[in-house]
Amino acid sequence: MSRKILFTLIVLMLVSVGLYHTYKPLPAGISHNGAERPLSDAVLLIDATYHHSDGSETLNQEIFDEILRLINQAESFVLVDMFLFNSSSPEGVAHRPLSKQLTEALISRKAEQPELEIVVISDPLNTLYGGSVSPWFQALRQAGISVTETNLEPLRDSNPTWSAFWRVCCQWLGNNSGGGWLPNAIGSQPVTIRSYLALPNFKANHRKILVTDDGNNLRALITSANPHDGSSRHSNTAISFTGPAVIDVLKSEQAVLNMSGQSSPALNRLISAALTTQTTNQQPMGKIAVKTESAILESALQMITGAQRGSRLDLAFFYLSHREIVAALLDAHERGVNLRILLDANNEAFGHQKSGIPNRQVALELHKAGIPIRWCKTSGEQCHSKSLMLRPKVGPTELLLGSANFTRRNLDDLNLETDVWVSVPADSPVAKKAVNFFEQQWRSGPDSDPVMSLPYEHWADNSTVRYWRYRLMEATGLSTF
Repeated sequence: MSRKILFTLIVLMLVSVGLYHTYKPLPAGISHNGAERPLSDAVLLIDATYHHSDGSETLNQEIFDEILRLINQAESFVLVDMFLFNSSSPEGVAHRPLSKQLTEALISRKAEQPELEIVVISDPLNTLYGGSVSPWFQALRQAGISVTETNLEPLRDSNPTWSAFWRVCCQWLGNNSGGGWLPNAIGSQPVTIRSYLALPNFKANHRKILVTDDGNNLRALITSANPHDGSSRHSNTAISFTGPAVIDVLKSEQAVLNMSGQSSPALNRLISAALTTQTTNQQPMGKIAVKTESAILESALQMITGAQRGSRLDLAFFYLSHREIVAALLDAHERGVNLRILLDANNEAFGHQKSGIPNRQVALELHKAGIPIRWCKTSGEQCHSKSLMLRPKVGPTELLLGSANFTRRNLDDLNLETDVWVSVPADSPVAKKAVNFFEQQWRSGPDSDPVMSLPYEHWADNSTVRYWRYRLMEATGLSTF
């Protein structure tokens, strides 16, 4: 066989593999588009780092305080599905040991309540795709707690340029912990080169969920926060609630377990007994719907395209890059919707400098159209929220929040993501807290104390080269966002 024919066959094989894994059918239960349910006993939770004019900081951390409280009072069931669950953090900055605190809370409660069913789901990044051992997962398993590292193989490939090659050359080798010699980015145990060959696939179980029993009910908490020490100073949002939508959360998590070849009899029983499990006497305080993967994109576009002249759309995001979202925002601005967009400047991550892609490039596009843009004031931490808020001139306030950045990878059925859409009266505690926090961030500029945001000009980037670099990265998946 000539070299030319051999080369052609290899190229055809790589293209075929890449196309199949880009468009293959989704696993059952992925892209869950939950129906609107009554919202009960909802509480909005906020983490924020406040930077003062004298250089000091104040940390307000509600989310994991509430997660630990709910675990410590659970009697029958706990489910945790969290993306980053490790203790890595940059040197020289004090961080809250979230991974240790969550692990110890689960183990302690299991010891107090031996019949308590605990299900933990996380992403294989925490073991560098099998190349190392997580001390936290190991401790949980030794305590009799089920830990599932999500099998990402059934998901579509978000970076087919690399993944097609990886599937042909390297995937079949597997990856067992031990025997490595490369430094470990998230731990002390050396890892193999196979860990770093798996990394550029850039796919993840990016969800951040807690479900526990809470008295006679089940309670869910959906957030943008991770039990990751290096992320403990980030700004984040969460919403905790009871009611029938909690069963939708459990169904979406059942799909992840099934995709990973695992099962949870306790989870299955709760879903089967849904009609008798949720016996709340709380009056509905609004409506809620659970959305995962591309169903989040659908909800976001409905909110943005449905916004009328004179209504207000406020966005606070770690990453904003999805082209359909950008186009919808530009159209909304043109028809007279009042937009404000608060973004992380993408200038640093865990002690490393970043290029500003994609937020500064999208901000350039939106700023040119006349849309107000501000940057979160950060110092080592990230503005990690992912929230969209619609305030019409008349009617309820709508929120969309959870784990999903507004990027191709997060919204196009590539990562696993969970958000909730919420509709509540404008004078409700949830709406008031959401509005007040955004207003505080938006209005607390360089002349305020604390300083929470900076004007667009502070991080503006007019580079045409970097703009088209962002467009290429977003379109092809050759990126981490």
